[in-house]
Amino acid sequence: MTTQETRAVSGERRTGPENTPRLRLKPKAPITGRVDGAWWPRSDDLTKELPDLLAVLSVRLGAIDRVMYNLAEWANVPRRVLFGGRAVRLDGYTRQPANILEVLGIGREKILLLVVPPHSDPDRAHETMMTAAAPDNASSVDDLLGISAID
Repeated sequence: MTTQETRAVSGERRTGPENTPRLRLKPKAPITGRVDGAWWPRSDDLTKELPDLLAVLSVRLGAIDRVMYNLAEWANVPRRVLFGGRAVRLDGYTRQPANILEVLGIGREKILLLVVPPHSDPDRAHETMMTAAAPDNASSVDDLLGISAID
């Protein structure tokens, strides 16, 4: 998968997604709740899924420095990927909370995303994403995933 690279009017390089990720974010406002939104990847291949997600998140975070994930939730992942002309560190941890992806910008701004399992029922996954992205939502990850639990 390749990504498109364009230059913004300011001359800054922007990388746009090839496929729109299934992502919902809380409005850019004071932080509320435990997550900043939800992402529903199409597979458990983080390397394949990340370029489009990072393209969207870089609009809010600027250049992406690091992505932290739970090792048990993703297929083999390299230590780094190239995105937007720079290397992005991919750090998997066994103690990283399950179903959470943490994306850090180079200025240490971060976005915490609830990861809806790829094979979730579409209606339930959509409901979970919308709930997680509600401006006043402070539900726990377990409560949010209870919404999209696979029967």
